[in-house]
Amino acid sequence: MPVLLGTLTLDQQASEVDILKAGEQLLEQHDHAVKLDPAHDDHHAHLIVAKDGTVTADTSAHVCDHHSHNATNGAPMEVKQVQDQTIQKNPLELEGPSRIVGKRIATNQAIVLENAAHGFKKPNILDVKLGVRLYADDAKPEKKARFDKVSAETTHKDFGFRIAGMRVWQGEGAKGENIDKEGYRIYDKNYGRLSVNKDNIVDAFRNFLFSKTAGVDEELGKLISQAFLVDVEKIQKVLESQESEMYSASLLFVFEGDGRALRLAMEEASNPESQESKPVPNGIDAEGEEDGDEAEDNTPKIYTVKVIDFAHAKWTPAGSGPDENSLKGVRSVAKILKEIAGV
Repeated sequence: MPVLLGTLTLDQQASEVDILKAGEQLLEQHDHAVKLDPAHDDHHAHLIVAKDGTVTADTSAHVCDHHSHNATNGAPMEVKQVQDQTIQKNPLELEGPSRIVGKRIATNQAIVLENAAHGFKKPNILDVKLGVRLYADDAKPEKKARFDKVSAETTHKDFGFRIAGMRVWQGEGAKGENIDKEGYRIYDKNYGRLSVNKDNIVDAFRNFLFSKTAGVDEELGKLISQAFLVDVEKIQKVLESQESEMYSASLLFVFEGDGRALRLAMEEASNPESQESKPVPNGIDAEGEEDGDEAEDNTPKIYTVKVIDFAHAKWTPAGSGPDENSLKGVRSVAKILKEIAGV
């Protein structure tokens, strides 16, 4: 399971093989380096580079149906910056069915992905796609028309977001409709497109936050709602203070879906003696700063909230104001979490 995340910055003339070579150092410590295939538009394929040098492509569907997912198990991923590296240019020579022809990446960065569900026993996962408008200025007319239709027919229109997918653990041995072999109830992309509307959108979040059969009762669900709310309001504050824009970015919510493990993790987090010299579970220290160069934290994970999917994101000129398109969704999510948490 990959645990490092970030981007590797290459020189301006870097080819695709440079990206693979730049990952050699990472492959000494991790099983795979994963990058995205630029030949795909809406749903990018993953090119999985193994330690033995083999390259395979995976275009399979995923629970949350977007490209920020682990190509081997569908678990969501996140992207962050890491230290720059400059390498020498070499020609691309890949043999066999995985050979890439005529698709040089028009960037000087490679993408390294981390499993955002790492450290959770039974991670419950929710992908909330932000925005009323879902496409960037350079999108093709047919894509604009398609995404405008999606927005008009879903909760994007009124709330500035839709549920792109989620999975919720139902307990050991759970069986039933849309429950997989691991006991997760799967809510695919059609759930947010066809089943969720302005009248039941709060109930949709409750489906994610509460699972009595898994031990996540009303008390635990409200506590997680409160924790999510704190981080969503931090994200809102940051977006309101910046002049930028993102299209089809998402809020990614993950929390421990095993009620017993969740309660134990909360108890440990609230015990001052157990927290000495340890970062808090969501990776933010008491001063609100991200933890630095610490060893891997073995503290049981409770929850995490990330902003993901920056394929169409950029800084905007001074005076253009904050990204109200994405902020509408963030504020709507915060309002729903407040209602559920009883704040």
